[in-house]
Amino acid sequence: MSKAWIVRVGRCLLLAALGWHALAAPREAAEPLRFGVLPIGGAVESKDGWSPLLADLARAIGRPVTVLSVTSYESLDQAIQRNEVDLGLLSAKMALDAVTQRRMNVLALVKRHPGDPDHRAILLVRKDGPPGSLDELLAHPERWRLARGDSRSVSGFILPQVQLFLPHRIEMETRFKSEIVDTHQATALAVANGDADVATNNTTDFERFRRQFPAEAGRLQIVWRSDPTPQAPIVVRRDLPPELQKKLRAFFTGYGQGPGVRGNAQRETLKDLHASLGYVAADNKALLPAARLEYQLARQSALNARWVSEEARQAKLDRIEKAYALQQSVLRADSR
Repeated sequence: MSKAWIVRVGRCLLLAALGWHALAAPREAAEPLRFGVLPIGGAVESKDGWSPLLADLARAIGRPVTVLSVTSYESLDQAIQRNEVDLGLLSAKMALDAVTQRRMNVLALVKRHPGDPDHRAILLVRKDGPPGSLDELLAHPERWRLARGDSRSVSGFILPQVQLFLPHRIEMETRFKSEIVDTHQATALAVANGDADVATNNTTDFERFRRQFPAEAGRLQIVWRSDPTPQAPIVVRRDLPPELQKKLRAFFTGYGQGPGVRGNAQRETLKDLHASLGYVAADNKALLPAARLEYQLARQSALNARWVSEEARQAKLDRIEKAYALQQSVLRADSR
């Protein structure tokens, strides 16, 4: 065994060791953070809307950020359950489920100014009808074709159900002639194009719809508005390193708050996301209004349902009360 051969072998082993570390370290550092986006119009549109902010986030934390943009609430919910989402913007209902299942924590909310227009659920019908009024719609729901949001959508399902339909003893899923379940953009288009008679929606997404589809929006009118909706929070996996979570909260709360060209560009990005004032830090207590809505929905549904006995109805109501008390306890405990 020559000395030259030993040197060559040693050099190869050294390069192999250095190469492994050189490859392993960047691979670990470059592991992307996965951001989940609720479907607005379509998966591509939602992804494009968030891309500028997430590119800024990647630069701020020195780590790639990928976008998981899906076509349905169900797809996003399943991705969360498979731990394929590290942070994201969820409906208040989806965030409530993620937090109470101990998967995620609330990181921030869209900042609202007292003078800003409220985000509300709405019902849309065609201007030339029928139905020509809310009373006509409620009097004979079985005549009308409904286009609504997913059952996890606060404005697309929960608020209209709680504040309008159930008080009139109308179950959205069963009382209408037919139904389409889709995004807010798709439900508005369904009514505008004559494929449905009434659609659930919200003021924010309908304003976006007016800009993108002015001709179709011109055929529609609002016949009902809800109370202001609980805000959709940004949530983060609770098992991410605390230091990373701190950086993420600092990024969102500081985004668009700085001066100069950079701050102006960020503020333009926020406008496109309907968050013109930016984001404010929040914790899980921010979901208490969503828990209240879920409780009201469950209770009203139980009261409207048919039961074999009053005892069975009361047993269901007792379970609902206990579940609501537990939810409140979890949200308050996780925020300490």
